[in-house]
Amino acid sequence: MKSKARKSISLWLVIIGFVVIGCSAEYTPKPKGYNRFVLPEHEYQHLPDTFPYNFEFSKHAKLLKDTSWISERYWVEIYYPELKADINLTYKVIANQDSLKEYLDDAYFLTAKHQIKASAIDETITTTPSGKTVVYAELDGQVPSQFQFFSTDSTKNFFRGALYFNTEVQNDSLRPAIEYVKIDIVHMMNTFQWNESAQ
Repeated sequence: MKSKARKSISLWLVIIGFVVIGCSAEYTPKPKGYNRFVLPEHEYQHLPDTFPYNFEFSKHAKLLKDTSWISERYWVEIYYPELKADINLTYKVIANQDSLKEYLDDAYFLTAKHQIKASAIDETITTTPSGKTVVYAELDGQVPSQFQFFSTDSTKNFFRGALYFNTEVQNDSLRPAIEYVKIDIVHMMNTFQWNESAQ
């Protein structure tokens, strides 16, 4: 009888030991694997000439009307269904120098909003083949928008864009897709023109 009791106590001690060890051990979930992106060759098409601006955008993307509650007439989205990527484009008419300052301040403010999560924000000012000045901001880190840009003629027109991915995938895993869309954005701005006849 005593040996039976000893076996029972030993069994309970072993079970309690496993429970204590199991509860105290740290569990580390297996990290999600990197997404595999199938990125097609870059091909481009012209924006319809009904806008006060014109450029070439990817044939692998769709031109959609901006449906946000603050949307204005010439605001659009360049949407990549396969990548779940969106380039939000906004356009403003410059009424005077005060409105130009307001649009510039807004552009810098909207980029700076990401400073909390950004590990770096690299700004580049460049001139396109047609002589337009474009300001690009590349944001590193786990930020909602990885690439932003704007251009203005300083007297009539102000154009701004921001890249977003509608996914929970970490930005380091999205890097190939981000770089792919960045090439399309630079091409878009290198072919960018103001369309005076549509205004």
